[in-house]
Amino acid sequence: TECEKEPGSLLWIFVMVGNIVRGMGETPIMPLGISYLEDFAKAENSPFYLACLHTATVVGPFLGLLLASFCAELFVDVGSVGADEITITATDARWVGAWWLGILICALLNLLVGIPFWFLPKSLVKEGETNEPEETSEKSVAPLQENDKNGTKQTMYDFIPFLKALFHNPVYMLFICITVLQFSAFDGMISFMPKYLEQQFGKSASDAIFLIGVYNLPVLCVGYFSGGLFMKKFKINIYQAANIAFWVSLLEYLLYFAAYWTVCDTSPVAGLTVSYQ
Repeated sequence: TECEKEPGSLLWIFVMVGNIVRGMGETPIMPLGISYLEDFAKAENSPFYLACLHTATVVGPFLGLLLASFCAELFVDVGSVGADEITITATDARWVGAWWLGILICALLNLLVGIPFWFLPKSLVKEGETNEPEETSEKSVAPLQENDKNGTKQTMYDFIPFLKALFHNPVYMLFICITVLQFSAFDGMISFMPKYLEQQFGKSASDAIFLIGVYNLPVLCVGYFSGGLFMKKFKINIYQAANIAFWVSLLEYLLYFAAYWTVCDTSPVAGLTVSYQ
C-alpha cells in the first residue's frame, strides 16, 4: 500500500511574517503617541487627551470583533464554493469561518490610516505658548545634532543604573502591577470565553465573538473616558492616579474570581464525558 502524504502548507509563514510586520508598525504608536501628547499638551489637559487615545484603542478591537463576527459567519472558501454546496452550519464544530477576509480588510484600512502620519509636523507649539522665531530654531539645530551623538553613547553606559532607578520608583512599580493584573484577567477572558459560550450555551463562533465585544468593550470605553475627565476635573497627580488605578484594578481582579462560582453543568461530549454507547 502506498503511504498517504499528510496534508501540509507553508502559507502559515506568510501569516506569521505579516503579524510581525504589523506589530513593528503598531508598536511605536502607543509610546511615541503618548510622548507626542505629553510634550505638546497642557498638564491639566494631558489626562483627557490620553483618555481619548486609550478609548480609541478600545473602539478598534470592538469594531474588529464585529468584523470577526461577520467573517465567522462566512465559509472559509467563500467565493469559490457555492452556498448550496455547503452541508454544515455555523454552529457545527467542523465549520471554519473566513478568517483571512478580516486580515485583508484590516490591512487595507491600516494602509489608508497610515497615510496621514506622513503629514504630521516634527514639532508642535505647546498649548498656551506662542510660536518661536524661525531663526532661533534654526540656530539650535546644529548643537542639538551634536548633543544627540554624544547622548547616544552616554545612554548605553547609563542604561543599567537607569533600569535600577526605575525598579525603585514606586509609581512605576505600581503601574507594572496594574498592567499584570489587567492583562492576566483580560487575556483569560479573550482566550477561553468564546469557546465557553459555544460549549455551554450552544452559540456559534460568530455569536460568541459578537457577545464578547458588545458586553465588555463599550464599558472599557466609558471607564477610560470618565477616568480622564475625573483626573482633569480634580487635578489628580501621578502618584494619586497610580494608587487609585492599583486599588481599582485589584478590585476588578478579585471580582473575576466570582466566575468560579458561576459554573454550569458540563455538556455531554461523546468520547470525553460520556461513552459512545
